[in-house]
Order: sequence, then structure tokens, then C-alpha cells
Amino acid sequence: MILKNNTIFVLFLSVFFLQSVYSQKYNAVDAVVLKYPKQFSSTEKLAERIEKDFTSDYDKARAIYSWIAFNISYDLATYLNPPKARGFSYSTELEKQQKIQLQNDKDLQKVFKSKKAVCEGFTLLYRHLATLVGLKCEIVRGDSKTRLNDIGRENTTSNHAWNMVLVDGKWRLVDVTWGEGYYDQSKRKLVKDFATIYFDTKPAYFFAKHFPDSGTYLGDRLSKSDFLNAPLIYNKTIEGDYEIIAPQSGTIAVKSGDKVTFRIKNVSKADPLFYLNRKNQPVRIENPKERGDSLEFQVVIDENIGQYLTFYLVESSIVSFKVMVK
Repeated sequence: MILKNNTIFVLFLSVFFLQSVYSQKYNAVDAVVLKYPKQFSSTEKLAERIEKDFTSDYDKARAIYSWIAFNISYDLATYLNPPKARGFSYSTELEKQQKIQLQNDKDLQKVFKSKKAVCEGFTLLYRHLATLVGLKCEIVRGDSKTRLNDIGRENTTSNHAWNMVLVDGKWRLVDVTWGEGYYDQSKRKLVKDFATIYFDTKPAYFFAKHFPDSGTYLGDRLSKSDFLNAPLIYNKTIEGDYEIIAPQSGTIAVKSGDKVTFRIKNVSKADPLFYLNRKNQPVRIENPKERGDSLEFQVVIDENIGQYLTFYLVESSIVSFKVMVK
């Protein structure tokens, strides 16, 4: 589950998400899937409909993502009160795998009928539907990075799951749980908000917010240190390709009065970039300089800066740092 925090002041209503207009939010595949029934008699019938309407594997993979995101809601009650682990006995590895498959089948069918799931259910249903339309798909379990206090924590934890689907000879990263919506902490409610960015996400952005239990991606080892210590990025960062070039560390350890240089890709001087001071007042970035396709600027770290420094573009946060004044 992805979380959303609201910063309360009059001019800015949303921190994590900027609502897109219809034409930007849905592509041609999504528009077709939006017309599908909310309920099919079976997963096989849904898969048949997808295969009838789409010819390319990429569009099929996207259609599965869209249908699940549109129709399955996050099960907050189960997340807050998870069921006890289920055990079973077996005598061979084959029997073990058969029983796991049987339980997974029961779980995904329950998700399909109830329209509720936590991340495990989302991934099971996505893999099942992908398999039905002829796509190779895997479930990956690992850590997620969504909160300010995730910046610089010491260890990874296994708390999330997502998919990898093989399309046109390339593994695509998919997190349909986060594509479905988010939890608004200030209002204590779940919000349906379709996000396209967690389908076929660029690995650099995906692994800034996800870390697999295996510590690897397609055979290459990922850096746990980079994941834990990097800045926290948001949906808008991925949407706008706002790569954080500097600082690369999410923890800023400086003396009071020091200037810190920041550099963000695809932002210009004309963009309304700002941060909030300790009093939650917006502070516009002063004297920024354009460096190629990025914007470079400095911020003085003093008593006006709180524990976390978050930069906003228009109404949406794009990056947060943890501030440690020596």
C-alpha cells in the first residue's frame, strides 16, 4: 500500500498526487478496459475478453494492469489485522509446491470475487491473468520505501510484493497495488486513483521505491545501501522524469548556516519549485540556474528548516531529504 500525507495550508491541497485530465491519465488500452464489466463469471472469461480486444502482448499486459487497478480495492482491514500464517504438512517437494499452488488459486479467486486484496492478492491475480493470456510472469517480494522515516533507516524488511512480466523479450516491472490508489493518512481513508507509472516502470525509479528480498534484478546485484540512504521520491517524480542528480544521499548532515546544492533533471527556472519551512510556509527557490536539462539551486540549512526538507513542483512533492544539523 502506498501512503499519502497532506500538508495543511491554504494554497496546496495535495502532496503526493496531481490529478491528470482524462486524456493524460488513460491511454487507448485503458479506455477500452474502462468499458469492461466490473465482474466476469471467471478469470478465464476476462482473459478471453482481453485476448479478443488486444493483439500485442504489451497491450494485454497493460489491460490486465488496468482492469485490476480499476476493479480491485486495497483491503485495509486485512492489512491492519493480517490473518495467522497457514501451515500444512507435506512429504515431498512436489507435494509442497502443489499445496502452495492450490492455496494461491483459492486466494486469487477470492480476490477476483470479493474485489479486495492486499499486495499479495494483487500480484497473484496479475500473474494468473498474465499466464492465461500466454505471458510469463513472476511475483517478487521485498521492501517498499514510501515514508519520510524510510530515509536512512538501517535495514530492509519484506513488506510488499510486485510483478515482473516478460513482454517482447524484456522483463517489465509492474506494481498494480500502487497503480490502484493510495491511503490518505490525513483523512484516514483509501482513495482510488489510477496511476499509470507503476506499469513498465523504469528500473532506476522502480528500485528507488522497491528492494527485492533477493537483492538482485535479472542477475545483477542491487545496492541495499543506495536504496536505504537515497532521497525519497514520489509519483510525480516518476511521471515527470525528475531525476534527482544531487545530492545523491537522502540524509543531509551539515552545520547550521551551510548551503547545500541541489540539482533536479527536467525542471526549469520557470517552474514553480518551492519547499516548506518549519512553519509550513512555502519558500520559493531563489536564483536557480539551468544546467543543460536540469535545474541547480542552493538552500541554506538553518533554524527555518525542519527535520525533513521536501521540494514541491506546483502542488506535488517530488523529493524529500532528511536533515541532520551538526
